[in-house]
Amino acid sequence: MDIQRLLAAARGDTPADLLLVNARVVNTFTAEIEKANVAVCQGLVAGLGDYGQGKEIIDLRGKYLIPGLIDGHIHLESSLLSPAEYARMVVPRGVLSVVTDFHEIANVCGLAGIKYMLKCAEPLPMDIFGMAPSCVPATQLETAGARLDAEELKEITDLKNMIGLGEMMNFPGVIGGDPGVWAKLQLFRGRVIDGHAPGLTGGALNAYLSAGIHSDHECTTIDEAREKLNGGMHLMIREGSSEKSLDALLPLVTDQTFKRCFFVVDDRSCADLLRDGDVDAVVRKAIDRGLDPVRAIQMATINTAEYFRLSRLGALAPGYRANLVVLNDLRSLEASMVFYDGKLVAEDGKLVIPTPAVTGGALCHTVNIKPFEVGSLRLAAKGKTAPVIEIVPDQIITRKREEAVRIEDGFVQPDILRDILKLVVVERHRATGNVGRGLVRGFGLKKGALASSVAHDSHNIIAVGTNDGDILAAIRELERLQGGLSVACEGQILGSLALPIAGLLSEEPLGTVVQKLEELKTIAASLGCIPAAPFATLSFLALPVIPELRLTDLGLVDVMAFKLLE
Repeated sequence: MDIQRLLAAARGDTPADLLLVNARVVNTFTAEIEKANVAVCQGLVAGLGDYGQGKEIIDLRGKYLIPGLIDGHIHLESSLLSPAEYARMVVPRGVLSVVTDFHEIANVCGLAGIKYMLKCAEPLPMDIFGMAPSCVPATQLETAGARLDAEELKEITDLKNMIGLGEMMNFPGVIGGDPGVWAKLQLFRGRVIDGHAPGLTGGALNAYLSAGIHSDHECTTIDEAREKLNGGMHLMIREGSSEKSLDALLPLVTDQTFKRCFFVVDDRSCADLLRDGDVDAVVRKAIDRGLDPVRAIQMATINTAEYFRLSRLGALAPGYRANLVVLNDLRSLEASMVFYDGKLVAEDGKLVIPTPAVTGGALCHTVNIKPFEVGSLRLAAKGKTAPVIEIVPDQIITRKREEAVRIEDGFVQPDILRDILKLVVVERHRATGNVGRGLVRGFGLKKGALASSVAHDSHNIIAVGTNDGDILAAIRELERLQGGLSVACEGQILGSLALPIAGLLSEEPLGTVVQKLEELKTIAASLGCIPAAPFATLSFLALPVIPELRLTDLGLVDVMAFKLLE
């Protein structure tokens, strides 16, 4: 950078590279809106004021100018898109920075997966900041494709744009002083450490906070969120595809608390991104619920930047990066122009620069299942009742139920009339032959089966269905595709979406992925499926760090006891 040229532009002695005139600038420091011209030089904001010289001058005619939006916690893999296609979707909406925990792809491919994502991010017109995955595997109650201990995490601590330690899901390990867990925490001492502690309270929460963990995105009630705020945590208010907490937590955002709160989406499907947006959709919804527009923008810009110590992001001020969004109005958040490091990258909802081609390379052969037959899916009866995972609508928590079950020849059968369906998880990394079997209520299927290789966090194959034959057919389709989503009925595949990159991401363009996903949702609904996002709902039923009952390839997990059921 030519410092003297930047200073000269800031003083007004020489023309700025770009001059935006007649802007209504949203000051995220003071929550004021000020009329100003904005001078940009070498990708930075040189100054705000009555500047008149610019090599390029754009008259905003009174439109609003805000800093680029920042999504403070996502799993990019949940979009099913490559980083390039993800950027093509969110950048035109003004989302210019995201903080992503790479534990999805890391649980499949380890360090190679993290490095792949960072390399893909380099040429994109947005910042993708990485959080080192703290839990690979997430627990010892499942089989993952990789293992990252503190020694291996050292290798990525100094990589560009790796800024902290991702959500520490193993809260029992933190609270109990597990040496391996604490070695990771010590490695990132002095950097940002994200939390993940659903339902944690009292002394257990105090022990968790003593580890220097700074945030939580798993609060679902205002009392839980208030206790965590009082304990010093930052509150990530989450509104994703299948986990929605905005309505429950927004009343907690006050003049006294709002600086400790910011918006995230965590997991959002490509269809929801295309239809509603990313963190911009959360801001818009918060405004619709009555939050002041400027405050809502602060909670997706400066609050997030300050939490993650992103010193030149989140505000529109001298010396800050010129990541700028021109809005027609503050309520709709409709972006007419988007600038990344002072260069126009999107206009009227479209990228105006090319994105790189997508290829998964060595990460495209990760589905490795030991051959099995339909008999391996049978669930032996151990009595007249059995544990059932009950889905909670619009949340990723589940309820643990004990229900009377239908039994034939000593094996538990799906009970379609009572919406008790078969759920299975098949290990797909090491060909161990592990098959977890259980029951689930809340899908509503009347016939057929759904299967997915996206199954948080170890991403084995998970399937739900009304009969073992269709479950097997859906699983074998994913084996053929080397990862993806599928729907089967009466032994036939009704639809599928290939996700060959680590079994998580598509190599296809955004439009194609969204179209196929929407087709699968329509097919699932025609079979009686209740959840609006069936594959997102299915993907979380294997996550053994969220209460109360889950299924992994090793069996049913009582999350509150943190152990496998007998």
